[in-house]
Amino acid sequence: MTNNDILRRLRYTFNLTDSAMVAVFASAAHTVTTEQVVAWLTKEGEAGFSAISDTEFAIFLNGFINTQRGKREGEQPEPETTLNNNIIFMKLCIALNMKAEDVIATLALVDFALSKHELSAFSRKVDNKHYRVCNNQVLRLFLTALQQQHRPTASV
Repeated sequence: MTNNDILRRLRYTFNLTDSAMVAVFASAAHTVTTEQVVAWLTKEGEAGFSAISDTEFAIFLNGFINTQRGKREGEQPEPETTLNNNIIFMKLCIALNMKAEDVIATLALVDFALSKHELSAFSRKVDNKHYRVCNNQVLRLFLTALQQQHRPTASV
């Protein structure tokens, strides 16, 4: 999954307008224009498409955490320059204030079973022997389950 795909799915799931997306970036102390947001949301291959960089997407995720949970005390985290599915997955869980049980229950909505041990392996450091890569399928299913949770009347 590309950052643009995930951004489009999050926008739809949480019913974010263009101005709300700009506000999410602003909550992470980053200024973007509505035109930039529209370019990022445009499908690949269509006129006006622009790929969102890992750093810009990390800023969006940090802003999403700030808008969902409130800003944390002290210095704000620096955005990552390189993102992977594990980081994206964990940032979404943080933004939505989800505990392991919540994530497992959410994934159960799309008939996907994940144990607490498998879930905790996603949040470990890369050099840990129990680290596990969060593949595209898991992230896609998680986003689909979030969509079912937050927009139950919408078709998948």
